[in-house]
Amino acid sequence: MSERVTPGRTDGLISLVAADALWVDLTADGAVPTASGAFTRSPVHAQVRYVLLGRHVVAMVRAGNGQWGVAEVEVYRAAAELKAVGMDRQDLVRIGPFRGAPGQERDEETRLRWRRRITEELLKPTGLERVARPEVGRPYPLAGIDWRRMLVEQTRDGTQRTWWLPRAVVRLLDAAEHAETQWVQAARARRASAAVTEPPSPPRQDRAAGGRQQTGPEGPTASPRPYGKELEGQLYSVLSRKPGTSRRVAGWACAVCRTAPATVLDHCHEHGYVRAPVCQSCNTQERPDHLYSNDIRVANRYTRLFHNGTDDWLRHWHRCPGCRARTTLPLPHLAAWTAHIFCRSLRPTHRAHRGRKPCGVLRVSWTGSQNTPRSCLLTVGVDFCPSGEHRVLARVPYREAAERFRAWLAETAPAVAAAAGPDRLDGLPAQFRPVIADTGGEDLGLF
Repeated sequence: MSERVTPGRTDGLISLVAADALWVDLTADGAVPTASGAFTRSPVHAQVRYVLLGRHVVAMVRAGNGQWGVAEVEVYRAAAELKAVGMDRQDLVRIGPFRGAPGQERDEETRLRWRRRITEELLKPTGLERVARPEVGRPYPLAGIDWRRMLVEQTRDGTQRTWWLPRAVVRLLDAAEHAETQWVQAARARRASAAVTEPPSPPRQDRAAGGRQQTGPEGPTASPRPYGKELEGQLYSVLSRKPGTSRRVAGWACAVCRTAPATVLDHCHEHGYVRAPVCQSCNTQERPDHLYSNDIRVANRYTRLFHNGTDDWLRHWHRCPGCRARTTLPLPHLAAWTAHIFCRSLRPTHRAHRGRKPCGVLRVSWTGSQNTPRSCLLTVGVDFCPSGEHRVLARVPYREAAERFRAWLAETAPAVAAAAGPDRLDGLPAQFRPVIADTGGEDLGLF
């Protein structure tokens, strides 16, 4: 596929136009759709000196003829990385709009800012028309990815629009933003050092055997470091006010999936403790799907939380000293667990084209709070039943739900259960904090 771009090659480099065509060809049969223009449309110019392709940063180099180009091997490498990504189009993450979403310090060091760019594009008067007809007023693609072909718009209550992308794409764009931040920081440090010691020089690039480009640990593509227990026991209300916290968080890998760079500090709203730095994808997956302040819709994604990755998620939730000491979960999580696990056998089925399928969508609400466990009652029901039946499946007292969770935890994740217990109450607040309601699902940092 590279024959057609050979005329643009100079000493291993190919022109930006040739690289654009090569990128589209190499990724044509991948799961993640791509678009042309990553090399040739704004904001690419000589001052930037790099192009984002997925999570890969490709450096721009001035050829002998004075024109800018990129190493052909780097385009191949970026395409291979992207084609290795699998994508489930049904596993969606909400990307906006979020009212009053907190800004990240690292936004000042990245040009991608993909959430902001997508929101700005879709909020324009003709935004949806541009999505339907991308050739009209089409902006540059984000990291070479054509997000328009994957965007899903949902409408709540017939008025509020929300936008969703597949989780795999969200993680890709988060990783691209992180890689760009690392690149800019490293380039800035090199310029500052060169201004003191020697004339400016192009970014250092070492090549290992086989011609593979590498950088040192401090280089632009350095991998985020694994998270240990550096923030254990610290209060979010204190840590979030410290300058440079966002920059520090961006240096860790997500404590749950351990692959994507972390972007936010997940914390327990009932006890106030930091759990760990996580990526936006895991933070969205972990957050309960609130309909109202005391009402949760138990979507299919809870299968991942309580089945596929149970040990990882339980260990993550119990990073909060309060939840770990009381061997429980925050009330919204405990309510979702009760509906998904404890009441699963109560969920009726209906005749379908092939056999039977579960009825409607589970929904759990509660009266009272964890502050008054004797009066707190969880009510599990079914929404969207085809026949209008099965509105209420069960009413479970909070204490019964907590006891059943402890028994399930000891059987399902014995290592997590062994690290919890009532003998670890030293230094914990005497009273629970009230649950902070997320009635619009608009705060990315919740839960």
